[in-house]
Amino acid sequence: MMTIAIIGSGNVGGALAQRFIEVGHTVLVGARFPLSEKSIKLATKIGEDRFTSPARAVAQAEVIVLATPAMKTIEAVQELGDTTGKVIIDTMNTVRGMGPAGFSNTTDAILANTATHDVVKCFNTTGFENLLNPQYGEQAADMFVAGDSQWGKTVATQLAREIGFAECYDLGGNDKFTLIEQLALSWITLALFQGYGRGMAFAVLKR
Repeated sequence: MMTIAIIGSGNVGGALAQRFIEVGHTVLVGARFPLSEKSIKLATKIGEDRFTSPARAVAQAEVIVLATPAMKTIEAVQELGDTTGKVIIDTMNTVRGMGPAGFSNTTDAILANTATHDVVKCFNTTGFENLLNPQYGEQAADMFVAGDSQWGKTVATQLAREIGFAECYDLGGNDKFTLIEQLALSWITLALFQGYGRGMAFAVLKR
């Protein structure tokens, strides 16, 4: 079992915190404002004792999950403290140009502002409802991961499978960060803008 620091207590961070706890991991939530409305809402589900500052959460963790607003990426990373030897999983997306200044995607911004190279993007391609429950009848949704770090991919893949995703497909290295964000935008477009609703997910079919 792992100790995981989740930075961000909104829908995505909250969903992953709940699921990782359910499958047996130790979870700490790093929040700048632990008494904010969204933090209190999550605390009622997982316990107030799991909340601390981002730096304290990171210091105790092996894995860091970033789930803050994309525009706050650099600011959030700079509050993590020493990330040497830790895996960072980026769950964020730059949508409609709203991302970290000077970067086309959030993961490149993380890599430019952290001590670890074990940074991957995962859990970004679907809505938080599917993170809470990826099961659709007898079939489960698939997850996707990208990044150069094989260790990071191994960790993200393990976590995705543990919380119920059928498979976690490897889309490639750091050069695929934009591609995996485009996959996220495809889900957002279908679910929200085209009116298909949030109760949908991607799955790969193979003969």
